[in-house]
Amino acid sequence: MESSKTAEGINVFKPFKWMAHLLSYVFHPLFIPVYVTWFLTFVHPSFFAGYERQEKVWLLLRIVYTMVFLPIITVIILKGLKFIDSFFLKTQKDRIIPYIACGIYFFWVYLVFKNQTEVPAVLTAFCFAVFLSSSAALIANIYFKISMHAIGMGGALGLFVIIALGHSMLMTIPLMTVLILTGLVCSARLLISDHTNKEIYSGLLLGMISQFVAAAIIQPL
Repeated sequence: MESSKTAEGINVFKPFKWMAHLLSYVFHPLFIPVYVTWFLTFVHPSFFAGYERQEKVWLLLRIVYTMVFLPIITVIILKGLKFIDSFFLKTQKDRIIPYIACGIYFFWVYLVFKNQTEVPAVLTAFCFAVFLSSSAALIANIYFKISMHAIGMGGALGLFVIIALGHSMLMTIPLMTVLILTGLVCSARLLISDHTNKEIYSGLLLGMISQFVAAAIIQPL
């Protein structure tokens, strides 16, 4: 069976490499807020209990537009204007402007939800945590290329731990699922990217801590 090498010279069988790429795309950090919002609105039994299905879909679309579509368009424009070298933001320099732009978008979402009292505090706190983690990542980016994938998965894992501690629903299966996915995605980034262990673990820790800090400030549960 054919194998390839990562940037660190580790032999990786082709199927593993393809799976790692698939995980990296499916669980891209921009998609994590969409998955989390879907869980909060359509799976959790009480956070959005008073919402009609159409209202939940509209809320999810707002998250997609602000936290996925706008960042992607920003990167496309930056590439077109030659402010960045790659759509994949492979260097610390390429990540500076996208971090700043995403920080603005994420804070905008948080501010809107904060002023809409009908939006459950758990979603407001999550969006605030995403803003905090992106801001911290911008600072960390000065010193090393912290993993954005690890930050995203750490944020999801942190939120699920918070929900589990709140005892608002049985979180055994959801928490274990996110824990396994976090391990798989972080392992995938180690296999197919040039990230070091430090960049992966620090990203994971940053994502989780941001959720705990936001929950402590906003007290969503």
